[in-house]
Amino acid sequence: MPSALETLVKILRLEREQGYKNTAVIGGLAGYATGWQEVAHTQARKPEHHAMIDEISDRLRTYDALENRNERHAVVSFVLDRVMRPVSTVAESLPQQEQPPKQRRPEEDERRHPDGNTKQRPPRERREANNGAPEQRPPEQRPPKKDKAGKKQAARPAPPRVQDDDDGVPVPAGIAEEDASRLDYDFIGEARVPVKRDLPPPPRLARPPRRVRNVVDVAQATDTLRGLKATVDKVRGVGTQTASQLAKVAIKTINDLLFYLPRRYDDYTQLLPIARLKPNTPATIVGMVRHSEIRIAQGGRKDCHIVVDDGSALINVTFFGMGYLLSRIRPNMQVVLRGITSTYRNRLQLTNPEWEELDPEDLQLARIVPIYPLTEGLRPKKLREAIRQALDYWAERLPDYVPEGTLERADLADLGWTLRNLHNPESWDHLHHAKRRYIFDQLLLLQLAILGNRRNWQSTPATPLEVSDEYVTSFLQAAYPYELTGAQQRAIADIRSDIAKPIPMNRLLQGDVGSGKTAVAMMALALAFGAGKQAVLMAPTGILAEQHYRNVTRTMEKMPGERKPVVAMLTGSINSAERERVYAGLADGSIDMVVGTHAIIQQGVQFNDMALAVIDEQHRFGVEQRGALRSKGRNPHLLIMTATPIPRTLALTIHADLDLSVMDEMPPGRIPIKTKVISPTGRERAYEFIEEQLKLGRQAFAVYPLVEASDKIEAQAATEAFEQLQKVFYHHKVGLLHGRMKPAEKDSIMADFAAHKFDVMVTTSVAEVGVDIPNASVILIDGANRFGLAQLHQFRGRVGRGGHASYCLLVCDSDLPEARERLTALEMFSDGFKLAEIDWKLRGAGDLIGTRQSGQSTLQLMDDMSPELVELAQRESRTIFEEDPDLHHEQHRLLAQRVNMLRDDRSDLS
Repeated sequence: MPSALETLVKILRLEREQGYKNTAVIGGLAGYATGWQEVAHTQARKPEHHAMIDEISDRLRTYDALENRNERHAVVSFVLDRVMRPVSTVAESLPQQEQPPKQRRPEEDERRHPDGNTKQRPPRERREANNGAPEQRPPEQRPPKKDKAGKKQAARPAPPRVQDDDDGVPVPAGIAEEDASRLDYDFIGEARVPVKRDLPPPPRLARPPRRVRNVVDVAQATDTLRGLKATVDKVRGVGTQTASQLAKVAIKTINDLLFYLPRRYDDYTQLLPIARLKPNTPATIVGMVRHSEIRIAQGGRKDCHIVVDDGSALINVTFFGMGYLLSRIRPNMQVVLRGITSTYRNRLQLTNPEWEELDPEDLQLARIVPIYPLTEGLRPKKLREAIRQALDYWAERLPDYVPEGTLERADLADLGWTLRNLHNPESWDHLHHAKRRYIFDQLLLLQLAILGNRRNWQSTPATPLEVSDEYVTSFLQAAYPYELTGAQQRAIADIRSDIAKPIPMNRLLQGDVGSGKTAVAMMALALAFGAGKQAVLMAPTGILAEQHYRNVTRTMEKMPGERKPVVAMLTGSINSAERERVYAGLADGSIDMVVGTHAIIQQGVQFNDMALAVIDEQHRFGVEQRGALRSKGRNPHLLIMTATPIPRTLALTIHADLDLSVMDEMPPGRIPIKTKVISPTGRERAYEFIEEQLKLGRQAFAVYPLVEASDKIEAQAATEAFEQLQKVFYHHKVGLLHGRMKPAEKDSIMADFAAHKFDVMVTTSVAEVGVDIPNASVILIDGANRFGLAQLHQFRGRVGRGGHASYCLLVCDSDLPEARERLTALEMFSDGFKLAEIDWKLRGAGDLIGTRQSGQSTLQLMDDMSPELVELAQRESRTIFEEDPDLHHEQHRLLAQRVNMLRDDRSDLS
């Protein structure tokens, strides 16, 4: 049976959650206090406990007469604090030496029983001997204490000053001393508040539910699906104003609303009180803001500091550089905080957590609550209500477009059930099955759309390109007088086999940094020249295009035979006279190969007979741009290269329209890059090491996660670092490169760096690919924990290209052990594909999905995508496509409708 204090804590918390309406207990808190006082005295064991009970009762009896919400909040907070206050603190407030017995008035020593008889209260020893038998306490209120002048003492107010504890940690003004003691987060009071609510265990599923599917008219079901395209204002309760707010988060149709998924879920059934939290663990905290203030840091940065109280303890929360939050986070506001706990001077704290104002209804319902991405003016309750209305109408009406056989083989849930549990999961087990079905659907539809596009494109024949084995051998011996790796030889064989057919090649050449992709691309260009056709190599940037132009020109000069290929370059930076010369040469066929940027696909560029196109760093180009390049020839063969390692299973899904050649071997003799993870305190030593490399005539990269300082992210910014490093490396030239610069400016800066006009290049992720600086021997990546492993591996590949010993220094600015452990994988492995697999397991597939192109990165829940689910969707999509490529079968017609909707939503798939 709960103690009187435990019961009171529950009631007071409920009163706080209900907004201090005096409805937590029938009859109000004042009436409840009398009976509670009697029971509590029977359970008390120490004089200080009896004093605390009387003090609490006195406060609660004033509650009904209070009309101001803040005054009621103060009473509830006082009582909770008094209950939670450590016993040691109470004891310390008592005299240390033995005191004479307190003289009581006769009426105070008498205790009246319900029957009206009076009886003297037995001594403490006798009460303890009775093993805590119930003892009646008088209902009357004790007179308040008086000071020496005989005046009633008021409650002790919180001192409006900044205190200092023994550790020198400032306690905010407005936090009372008894609250300050609770900042130690040690719950040692008499009340034992349960960590978990008294709720039934969450339901678990042996398998996801699936109802018997009724026979539906396909035409009617198709019309129903088309109804999803109706504007969102057709949903009940969604007016013009709400529709305009929803449009800000890209919700324009009913389909958008139904599939606008939460960014996270807060479990209000399993909340830990602050007193039970441990350092360096994810935590969701629900509490009241007790105090808020601005703290000025070095450099004038304004930090918002708040103190949050959940009834068990207080916790300090700091939002670095976010002083503007002071106007939004106010005292007495109930908030939800989500972040990673940490410690500062042995005290628990939260730094830059996610936050939002609490909806009391969520807490009272004790459920898993969806948290959606929002925008200014769009309140969580309004969005949830709109989604609920849409689900109530559509969840059971929405026809399930995935065939029953597919769902049975894959053991997946119904669509309607899935939607309901994505938005309002009954348990984490339900949510797991709902996510599994939803991710499967996305992968299935995506692959069917891509496979359909591939089929349509390849329905137009290409020009076969055939050359003799002798031609290939002589070119390779002249251009590369060393043995190619097995991966290079296999890739060349794949390309020769593809281009010899009248079906256009569509092949992805995926290789790690330094794996020899360029040699394979040169062979492909030479094959086109040997067949008497023109060829194109297109790169995303001018500097990379110039790099390729020099390589192509140098390699093709070694071509056996009298006639050498004529190679030209076409970028936006060449003058008009040179541009017209290249245009004319491509049109009349006098130019055999052209290397360039997007300028190649501009209007006015015409080819005489282009049969092969090579695209480097394909994810920088959209499907429409690749289509424009194909339109320049007679449906040419297409070879796409990428240096971004993607796990094979995932690559076969997001590049379902491409055949895959993997360069998984490295040429012999390549010097490994030494990689080291360092802490922020090791920056100075890293600068000293870079200085030593610069004195040897080498160059260095310094990479940062942000272009400019952010109020929301506590990380180094490139512009600030540029100013700092100019002072650190004052003997050398320091340059700055970031993605907000214009393309011509970026190309100019990188050209100057390649020409050694700069010694140190401060940059952002713009340096991830396409930069070849053979003289660069060291790269420093600050805030490395903020990047994915695959991306860090790309950064690392910017050095070690010139035969010099090279180094990669990773600065980890996170205190979390997991962050450093993840980075140690880069110390251990140099294989980009291995790192991509690790990254997938640790961070999910979201970052890797983005390597297709921007249009594909809109896939949702990719961080929950598993290799097993990818293989499952891949197998089912290919089975369906081989059986019914046009999706004309009766069981596939709804699936075809949904695929068409996907093409409409993502124009780059069409």
